[in-house]
Amino acid sequence: MEHIFGPVNSRRLGISLGIDLLPPKICNFNCIYCEVGATTTFTSQRGEYTPTAAIIAEIDAYLADPEASRRVDTLTITASGEPTLHSGLGEIIAHLQKVARQQVAVLTNGSLLHLPAVRRELAAADIVLPSLDAAREESFRRINRPATDCDLKRLIDGLVAFRREFGGHYLLEILLAKGINDQPADLAALAAAVERIQPEAIQLNTVSRPPLEDFAHPLSRAELQAAAAVFKVPVSIPGEPEAVDRRRQQPASQDDVLHLLQRRPCPAADVATALGITPQQATTVLRQLTGAGKVKSVRYNDRDFFQIT
Repeated sequence: MEHIFGPVNSRRLGISLGIDLLPPKICNFNCIYCEVGATTTFTSQRGEYTPTAAIIAEIDAYLADPEASRRVDTLTITASGEPTLHSGLGEIIAHLQKVARQQVAVLTNGSLLHLPAVRRELAAADIVLPSLDAAREESFRRINRPATDCDLKRLIDGLVAFRREFGGHYLLEILLAKGINDQPADLAALAAAVERIQPEAIQLNTVSRPPLEDFAHPLSRAELQAAAAVFKVPVSIPGEPEAVDRRRQQPASQDDVLHLLQRRPCPAADVATALGITPQQATTVLRQLTGAGKVKSVRYNDRDFFQIT
């Protein structure tokens, strides 16, 4: 399938089936830490970049298999870019709520939440996880490198407006890169923005996979813990991936692994955890894909990550 990937084991969402709305990489950001790669279509204009009917047909085909559907806790709408750019987003969420028993989550950079139409579409989801990496203009431009028509104040105002309108679970993601958006002034501005937004909780991240730019460096865990102290809402700091105790009925295929690696580079252990297979199975499939020239290994932070060639 072109738009469905996984399911993967998610710390936040349980067993999550990914629904990728956009081909690589249509976005209005070109974040320095992005694990997908550089933005190829740089736009803030919404459009039907992929036929909505084709995405819905893939969803229906997957859910038609009772055994596969039974394993999934969450249907997670994402993109190799920004999913709210897809004009069929509302139709897809509405369809999922009609045909699926699982909760529906959406991952977004939050940049289009100033649009009432986008807020109405997202309001039908069960969980929305927007991101906000900076609340100072200079740092916003440095880490997210947004399109020129992306306005930071408008973005934060959109996050605030959506919080007031949305009745589901609202979680905020913040990623800090060393020397880019982690200075005291940056953290103070973020804390003030979070005070306005009032998310249920924050997931505080740093660069953990091979980034788009070599100058995107991670913070230490101690530095993340110190940064977390400035926020007045609960903050979680992810560590190593945690396995969810539900194994696949069948070994993962090469396509399963490729679909995962297209969205993010992973060490072999993370492939095993994400796909619910044994480390030995993950290593075997990765060895086959490497031998076929479809993936390669990249050393980052003393770990070997596999990514699409």
